[in-house]
Amino acid sequence: MATRNPRGPRFRIEHDSMGELRVPAEALWGAQTQRAVQNFPISGRPMPREFIRALGLIKAAAAEVNGGFGLLGKGAAKAIHTAALAVAQGEYDAHFPIDVFQTGSGTSSNMNANEVIATVATRDGRAKVHPNDHVNLGQSSNDVIPTAIRVSAQLATMERLLPSLRHLRRTIELRGRALGKVTKTGRTHLMDAMPLTFAQEFGAWAAQLASAQGRIEDALKRLRRLPIGGTAIGTGINADPRFGRAMARSLSSLSGTKFESAADKFEGIAAQDDAVELSGQLNTLAVALMKIANDLRWMNSGPLAGLGEIELPALQPGSSIMPGKVNPVIPEATCMVCAQVMGHHTAITVAGQSGNFQLNVMLPLIAYDLLGSIGLLANVMRLLADDAIAGINARPDRVREALNRNPILVTALNPIIGYEKAAAIAKQAYKEGRAVLDVAMEATGLPERELRRLLDPAALTRGGIQEGGGGGGG
Repeated sequence: MATRNPRGPRFRIEHDSMGELRVPAEALWGAQTQRAVQNFPISGRPMPREFIRALGLIKAAAAEVNGGFGLLGKGAAKAIHTAALAVAQGEYDAHFPIDVFQTGSGTSSNMNANEVIATVATRDGRAKVHPNDHVNLGQSSNDVIPTAIRVSAQLATMERLLPSLRHLRRTIELRGRALGKVTKTGRTHLMDAMPLTFAQEFGAWAAQLASAQGRIEDALKRLRRLPIGGTAIGTGINADPRFGRAMARSLSSLSGTKFESAADKFEGIAAQDDAVELSGQLNTLAVALMKIANDLRWMNSGPLAGLGEIELPALQPGSSIMPGKVNPVIPEATCMVCAQVMGHHTAITVAGQSGNFQLNVMLPLIAYDLLGSIGLLANVMRLLADDAIAGINARPDRVREALNRNPILVTALNPIIGYEKAAAIAKQAYKEGRAVLDVAMEATGLPERELRRLLDPAALTRGGIQEGGGGGGG
């Protein structure tokens, strides 16, 4: 029964194997969750919504499987199943308060789910449901939490990350085709190089994203292997031998995403290499996105004193003191997200090798940072696509002016006049601020019409050897 504390809110008395303690009267959790709340007042950051969803799905699947095996009464199984699905759908998120920095096995979060589901199931059902004996039947925190990491990351990647990645890739391809006829100066070492089209430049970005997508999809093939059924260390003590396979089938049905039972459950409990691998692919995606974002910043720089090749959409004033200034805010936000994801990957890498023998003991951190990376990348890729790239406008006059003065165009004359003579022409054109065509006409004796053909920037974007009609060798 709930009582009133004269100095604080209402509370009730709960107990566990360590004794009694007070729990807020309105809380759906029990004693073990309350101990964790009191033990870990560290960051104020609870486990992510996606992780709580996965716990709910796992508990719902376990009730279905155990009920089907006859290990759990039909009434209790149904009540647990209903309550667990409500947890998965987010109805009780406020009752999952435990800090991410908790016991390394995630036992506190597993018991949080067990206690909340038991309370709801008892309240809404006909029988008393026990958090350990019924909700946690055939399970251990040691196989539930690694399974929840895999289920939550798989679902978040499939439902959020990959759709955003595909959307960004399509947006880049469409905008590249729209600007495809515009030829611009290429750059290596930030210095003028041979020309290319916007379609070719944007195409390279799209290809990066296609490669990133392929890597992530490949990593998911291993992430979907679930260690549930291994219980404490991988032997499957206190679980029906059929439990792991049945759980994979049930979770696949509940989530609409394919999962499979891990062949070696010792690996899935002791090692979190699959999660580290996915994080590594997210890190690679972050590298690609930062490269794209920084290219956009350089291309947009100016608009007068920089490259000024493109105009990004103007989204907000860029300065509190300089009127009219507009900054590339979405690419900047993208770069910050990428830096955070790279930091997450470092933390996940350390966490992935943290444990001894049969259990990793940084599981909550892996879950938190992995899901954090997925969410950040999914969100920022949508913004980069819709609020930056889709609205890019080229500045063809500015691009043409720089291209016509690019002395590196003389590279096309190498097969005809030789490298050294071509280099001399480039240096003279740069020194005198003249078009390379004019200097080449004086230095080579080649006809103007032939030189115009050989030095045509659009033709040079197609590569190959520019064949001439005479002239000196080198």
